[in-house]
Amino acid sequence: MKTLTKTWLAAVAAAILLSIPTISAEAGDLKDASQIVNRTNNAQYYAANDGRALVRMKIVDSKGRSQRRQFAVLRRDLKDGGDQNYLVVFDQPADVRNTAFLVKKHANKDDDRWLYLPGLDLVKRIAASDERTSFVGTHFFYEDISGRHPDEDRHELLETTDTEYVVKSTPKSSKGVEFAHYTLRINKKTFLPSKIEYVNAQGKVYRRIETVKVDTVQGQPTITRLKVSDLESGGYTLSDVSNVSYDLGIPDDIFVEGSLRNPPQKWLR
Repeated sequence: MKTLTKTWLAAVAAAILLSIPTISAEAGDLKDASQIVNRTNNAQYYAANDGRALVRMKIVDSKGRSQRRQFAVLRRDLKDGGDQNYLVVFDQPADVRNTAFLVKKHANKDDDRWLYLPGLDLVKRIAASDERTSFVGTHFFYEDISGRHPDEDRHELLETTDTEYVVKSTPKSSKGVEFAHYTLRINKKTFLPSKIEYVNAQGKVYRRIETVKVDTVQGQPTITRLKVSDLESGGYTLSDVSNVSYDLGIPDDIFVEGSLRNPPQKWLR
């Protein structure tokens, strides 16, 4: 009798287990491409409330000749995924020392960007049409430094792998852009992009941004080495980020035009 009871209980248990739908490892994957890109934008550009870092760039041309740039960057968020301020101040090499770049990033309109050229003692306003041009002689664009607004593009989820989302982003307007679309490979754990490839009107990949190294700083996954390649010329720029600190309490009143000529040294150190 006991044996029959045990057999019956085992059968019931098996039936219950078999009746439960199998949950795949992919059940938690996001399906909305815009949601994925917004999370990526927040992970890459809005870590913590503010931040400071030292950036060293090695610029290599098609003939293998190299030059370097070094600058400190300050960031303060006014709203996650929304308005944001950046201040970049160069200290090396000598020919770009004290060059400074200020960004007032806006969620619902074009960003305001200014570049200070100390040799001319000139503050230059960077128009929206110039955002996708070289950032002080590197292979980075001005837009790369503070990010592209996700709402400027239409996003399509192409593929979901075990480790990445693959998203195709197409500009809603061709004004001010040189690409037909770009493809993002996004790490599912950190939501940081592992690779971005820009495609021209002929369907050819001509520009690539690759995440080389990610470190966790104060609990925040942070890209600490990034490579931008011009696949047409063969040149590239390698960016190394160090001395990263978050939540410093950087005040908003340093992100003003006056800081271009007189950088806030207290916060840059």
